[in-house]
Amino acid sequence: MAKITFGTSGWRAIMAEDFTFANVKIATAAIAEYLKKSSEASKGLVVAGDYRFLSEEFQKTTIEVLAGYGIKSYVCPTGTPTPTVSYELIRRKTAGSINFTASHNPAVYQGLKFNGADGGPAPVQVTQALEEGVIELQKAGTPVLEMPYDQAVEKGLVENIDPKADYFKRIREFVKFDVLKKARLKIVVDVMHGNGGGYLDTLLQEGGVNINVLHNNRDPFFGGHHPEPGAEELKEAIQLVKTWPAHLGLANDGDADRFGVIDADGTYLSPNEVLAILFSHLLKTRDWKGCVVRTVATTHLIDAIAKAHNVPLRETPVGFKYIAEIMAKEPIIIGGEESGGLTVHGHVPEKDGVLACLLMAEVVAHEGKTLSAILKGLYQEYGAFYTDRINLKLRDGLKEVMTAKLKNTPPTEIAGLKVKEIIRIDGTKFIFENGEWLMVRFSGTEPLMRCYMEAHTVEGLSKLKAAGQELTKG
Repeated sequence: MAKITFGTSGWRAIMAEDFTFANVKIATAAIAEYLKKSSEASKGLVVAGDYRFLSEEFQKTTIEVLAGYGIKSYVCPTGTPTPTVSYELIRRKTAGSINFTASHNPAVYQGLKFNGADGGPAPVQVTQALEEGVIELQKAGTPVLEMPYDQAVEKGLVENIDPKADYFKRIREFVKFDVLKKARLKIVVDVMHGNGGGYLDTLLQEGGVNINVLHNNRDPFFGGHHPEPGAEELKEAIQLVKTWPAHLGLANDGDADRFGVIDADGTYLSPNEVLAILFSHLLKTRDWKGCVVRTVATTHLIDAIAKAHNVPLRETPVGFKYIAEIMAKEPIIIGGEESGGLTVHGHVPEKDGVLACLLMAEVVAHEGKTLSAILKGLYQEYGAFYTDRINLKLRDGLKEVMTAKLKNTPPTEIAGLKVKEIIRIDGTKFIFENGEWLMVRFSGTEPLMRCYMEAHTVEGLSKLKAAGQELTKG
């Protein structure tokens, strides 16, 4: 009996191993029963999926189960970006959405992501209730309620929709397309065989950008790479930026909720650097009021900028649902995380990689400088912050060993730096006396242990990285 666990962004598992049609039925039934109990079921759900194997078939299975419970499905075209799904459910005022995507995970993974009526990832109390519902259904062993697809259509429980036009209209409210049009930029766009195709490229063209698009076709293998817009996966785009040449390169992951950004000289900018650049840009060009939100694993350059501008800072556990929870309580200017997700003032409480890329194009158009020059200016104004991350596959017993080690005998000194404070809101984060830090946590979506670090010099970062590798040996 497979354990269905909702991590930082839904339930993800390897197809044909744990992610099966039988388990999708149980997970969907748990969501349906939860909505019935909360009296939200009559509002229906938006149903969508990315370009992975069997996406349409998994969507159909979910639609049939929802119909069995009398819940209507508003079905998006396969390949609709996650942020578009989020905006559509808010616009339609549905009870939420079920989105089949494993985002940036390898091709063998599939995922089921449930977002609530506010458009954000389901909070912990909801995912716990869903997990408990799954266990009850598994113990009962009785078939879940279903209705044949054709019958569901006849009863009006299935409506095919296309949310693209309304999403585009919304995006135009956040991006200064007039600034883009004046700059006449050249941009390489890598949609990584994912949902960004027809969205990011089309909107850039609307802004008068001359684009060169890569991998704008469906490939469930994602070209043999992870659909994650990191430096390793974007080598082809990096090369094209340099040889075309272009002002910058932009990329989205498999479901277009994350971003990748490449400077004119082919330098890949980390999400931490992108988040800082955008935060500074929005402070200059918008009159938005509110706080800035970052996860515990995200750069403290955000803190320095916030302090200088008297902007309140909120620190959350890793996972965009925690940023969404802050957005439900107070206005924000920008919220983001080091793994490549962000949103802005008044937008959906969900990662939007399409919007992030468009705003970075706006930055270059507005400043008339390379991104490296802009980042250098931030370092001169607020101090230098260099970040890195190590990903380690979990071997048997390592999680238990490291958990006990960090809890019972945490180091008081790392890389010759004395530990000033330990933060445990998610994982274990060591803050050093000079303001640098190192953090260890376990991934909520993959069998990985991650070690994050930040230093004020390149040499200091190298020392912390070596120390992190030693610390995480177990």
